[in-house]
Amino acid sequence: MAMIFPGMDPYLEHPGLWPGIHNEFIVYLRDQIQPALGPRYLAATETRVFIEGGDRVIVPDAFVRRTSTSAPRVTQGSVAVAEDDAPVIVRADPIEISESYLTILDRTAGQKIVTVIELLSPSNKRGGAGRKAYQRKQREVLRSDTHLIEIDLLRTGRHTVAVPKGLAQPRGPYDYLICVNRAKRPRDEFELYPRSLRRPLPTISVPLAKGDPDLRVPLQPVLDHTYNAGSYRERIAYDRPCVPPLSDDDQAWADALIRANPAEAPQPEA
Repeated sequence: MAMIFPGMDPYLEHPGLWPGIHNEFIVYLRDQIQPALGPRYLAATETRVFIEGGDRVIVPDAFVRRTSTSAPRVTQGSVAVAEDDAPVIVRADPIEISESYLTILDRTAGQKIVTVIELLSPSNKRGGAGRKAYQRKQREVLRSDTHLIEIDLLRTGRHTVAVPKGLAQPRGPYDYLICVNRAKRPRDEFELYPRSLRRPLPTISVPLAKGDPDLRVPLQPVLDHTYNAGSYRERIAYDRPCVPPLSDDDQAWADALIRANPAEAPQPEA
């Protein structure tokens, strides 16, 4: 079933859905570009692993800490002292998280990595181990002779792609941003593909080794395939507000698209 939205579906950004979207998108992107790479190059999925704290909430039992509901007792010449409220204890359990990214390898140079393609995750755009791990890898690539492509399809979180935020924002309002940094040019030069929610994802130029032309890669078909293969039309609760939230105008626009494209009712088994 076709996607409801012309470009990125903002409902796919839900934290509960994004890990699957992330890994599937990378795999389908690899499958799309591999036939066009020719005999010289290979597209390979790689994995970055880091440890991040997870939130597990423990509500104290009543017998552990009891809060009086009576008024504080006041004696002659004393100051009223209220008892403390019972705290909610949050314990961070270490969680191993794996993130996939794509590399293009040059067979003629011992499978040297010529291009890294990253799809950003929520963990990359907030503080913590995920962001540190991503930025460490980002710095390594920018100091090497490897091209870096970053695809940010998340509206929320901190600015993370390599281009400075002050250079990207004046290029007009955007919800999503793709950033290409070429190794054979000054590292402070960036090719940007800003996209609003209401536009299809772009076709980007993927640089390869010196002397070879760029590979033209349309991103919208990759997202479409990810959406359909994962049956996200049936999994998303489109009758609820988007998470992360949209502006009032964008939510009204999204609601109109959803009403115009109702989901098909499942057919009963014969």
